[in-house]
Amino acid sequence: MPATQPESLVTAILDAIQESGSSAVVVSPVRQQPRKFVVSMPEGASVSLWVYVWTLTGGGRSSLPNEYRIQMTTVRSPLEINPLGYTVLSGYEPNLKMLAGFDLVRHSTFTTGSPSVQVDIRTIRQALQDGLSFDRKSNDEIAVGIRPDQFVAYMCNAEKLHNLGRQARVLGLLERASSLQTIADEEIAPLPAERQRIVRAISQLSRQASFRQQVLRAHGHRCAVTGAQLRLVDAAHILPVGAPGSTDDIQNGIALSPTYHRAFDNGLIYLNDEYSMQINPQKKSALASLQLDGGLEHFATSLGRILLPPDPRQWPNAVLIRRANRFRQIAG
Repeated sequence: MPATQPESLVTAILDAIQESGSSAVVVSPVRQQPRKFVVSMPEGASVSLWVYVWTLTGGGRSSLPNEYRIQMTTVRSPLEINPLGYTVLSGYEPNLKMLAGFDLVRHSTFTTGSPSVQVDIRTIRQALQDGLSFDRKSNDEIAVGIRPDQFVAYMCNAEKLHNLGRQARVLGLLERASSLQTIADEEIAPLPAERQRIVRAISQLSRQASFRQQVLRAHGHRCAVTGAQLRLVDAAHILPVGAPGSTDDIQNGIALSPTYHRAFDNGLIYLNDEYSMQINPQKKSALASLQLDGGLEHFATSLGRILLPPDPRQWPNAVLIRRANRFRQIAG
């Protein structure tokens, strides 16, 4: 397999960040290792990210047909580490459009030449299903398969995933968490606090990624209010996370562009059980009293019956819609 062009590698990282629900800009030359990005996180924070990334290619050994590797060319030992943010060491498989993550601590220092780092391609394929998957090598090194929509989750937890994943018990729990299996509290309780935190974090992030992927796919990646795609659409919970009875089921989801998502979460707009998005009169009056209702009339022009998924089984659940409106104290 020929090496992916530097511009395509950078695009793959940008796309993965966007599929993860964040956004980023490149702040370094595309041919320079590491590629440097500023990532805008969903909660509003901006973080610095450095990515060492090469094409994943077949290892070329007939005895190991599933071995894929990156060849760390054009860099010197030790690898420079981002002092103000995250650094990841990764590979990109262009046919599957998937990523691999490698242990930066283990591979930041190397002898002269262009060292290679390996991963089992079956781990990459498993990540297509689970979002994150783990390849434990004979030397206890952990390589991670990464579906693009889980790239930011990997970025935030990479060091701990590679370190703690070496322990068989933790690795088993991480594999179950990433595949959305239920893990009882008593299974985690004996672990030290940091290991509990990473298992719970991966479980939560995997559920969020699965919810987002299912909802956006059901809605054709279109905002249910405006019909816009443009890769600017969020998966919103109808009954909010933390509310009694809230789930990550697809029927508790709706695809919304960011402005309408914020308006929905803040109760400025609401969905009724006839699938019509409406302005909340109480919020409208409150904004008017504060003289902060400028643009509301234009904002409301797109409201009305939402665009629903083609499959009725994926439509928002009317019971959850009514519960959500009661939770947000919306009359009617």
